[in-house]
Amino acid sequence: MENHTMLQYFEWYYPNDGSLWKKVQQDAAKLKEMGIDSIWLPPAHKGMDGKDSTGYDSYDLYDLGEFDQKGSIATKYGTKDEYIQAIKAAQEAGINVYVDIVLNHLGGADDHEPVTVRKVNPENRNEFISEPFEIDAYTKFTYPGRGGKYSEFKWDFQCFTGVDYDARTQESAVYSIQNQYGAGWEDVLDTENGNYDYLMLTDIDFRNPAVREELKRWGMWFYQTAGFDGLRLDAIKHMPADFYNEWLDYLRAETGKELFTVGEYWSPYDPQAMLDYIDATEGRMSLFDASLQANFSRASKEGEQYDLSTILDGSLVSVRPELAVTLVENHDTQPLQSLEQTVEPWFRAHAYAIILLREAGYPCVFYADVYGSAYTDKGNDGKDHEVTMAALPQLEALLQLRKAFAYGFQRDYFDHPSCIGWTRSGDEEHQGSGLAVVLSNGEAGNKRMEMGAEFAGKIFSDYLGHCDREVTIGEDGWAEFFCEAGSVSVYTLKAD
Repeated sequence: MENHTMLQYFEWYYPNDGSLWKKVQQDAAKLKEMGIDSIWLPPAHKGMDGKDSTGYDSYDLYDLGEFDQKGSIATKYGTKDEYIQAIKAAQEAGINVYVDIVLNHLGGADDHEPVTVRKVNPENRNEFISEPFEIDAYTKFTYPGRGGKYSEFKWDFQCFTGVDYDARTQESAVYSIQNQYGAGWEDVLDTENGNYDYLMLTDIDFRNPAVREELKRWGMWFYQTAGFDGLRLDAIKHMPADFYNEWLDYLRAETGKELFTVGEYWSPYDPQAMLDYIDATEGRMSLFDASLQANFSRASKEGEQYDLSTILDGSLVSVRPELAVTLVENHDTQPLQSLEQTVEPWFRAHAYAIILLREAGYPCVFYADVYGSAYTDKGNDGKDHEVTMAALPQLEALLQLRKAFAYGFQRDYFDHPSCIGWTRSGDEEHQGSGLAVVLSNGEAGNKRMEMGAEFAGKIFSDYLGHCDREVTIGEDGWAEFFCEAGSVSVYTLKAD
């Protein structure tokens, strides 16, 4: 089997010029050559902010850049035709395409209606702080711009559990909608704020069977329209797990496809919550390893004070490796975003070595680490900040190392607070494979590690070129491997 790698093919500040789908077509062959086997594309549907929307503010799931709605036909990323062509181009280059599914909420309703609600304490959503009363809620989604094409389903207050705005009084608060399906929130696993069913905008009520059926119909329509290979599910901690059990079972049965699925259950400091979700969904989907990403961020900021031997502690990949999608950064953790949790540039090569060159996990590379990014946005202080994210110079080499060398039995040497390493013994299927990795967050380091007796007398050198010492494997299969201060070195068989 060949090692596979995913690329998140966007970042939050990608320009709203409608060019991303065309860029996929231009880049597909090069990405495959680099060692990318699957790409996760951003939400393709029309958001409430039209061409300025990243897609996470879902307005019309059926509008993939086809209808004049919210001020434009195209989405931020392009038109429906360009989207379909992008998927085909990627697949023709041998790359699987994972689409982003945002079903927790809708935004930008076409009209408001009188709705009975109760106000809740935003910090404890289980605490009602009013008796039932009436507001004008933006809960009517009729899609006049689409005119019933693909689906005539109309959303109203019976389809939602909560809203955050009263058009009658222009007051913002968290309102629990009192409808026939319940007078409170849905049961979700996450207990932050008492109950974290409500996240934002107009929260979808999955207790309504008509909503479930419509979303199943839409899922099949989306598959038949776009022909994707897998799914990335947004904000799943705010949704009942049994919905996605039903929805994924339906899609997989109807399509006859595996449809690889990874969910965003962002719980970096509560890894047990991710394990509980895996139990609740009975392993139907992988999850992003938020805990490992948090470890990377902390390690990068604490420098030599961080104990590198603990870098995998609490991570999903250490306990459920078969369901862990590992990552260094994403669109939410990048600077000035809602879940900002950056990994400092000096440590990114270390972090990528850990997710790309070890046996466990399905690594996901971030767009900005391939292409870089520069943008200006407001920080929590209300001021504008200029951000430059440079592309990671070692990334292409690390991807090649993963594809050609990172195979075989793994031996770990996580036995020092500022210098750790591991070896892979290679396999017969990948000629010349096998490697040794040493990384330091302090002084220059060295690590005595076993490659295996089959490498006795062989000469290894640092593929990344950070350390110019060559290493000869001893008769017993062991050798001393070196790395520079605050650096990472990856040793492979020296070419004859």
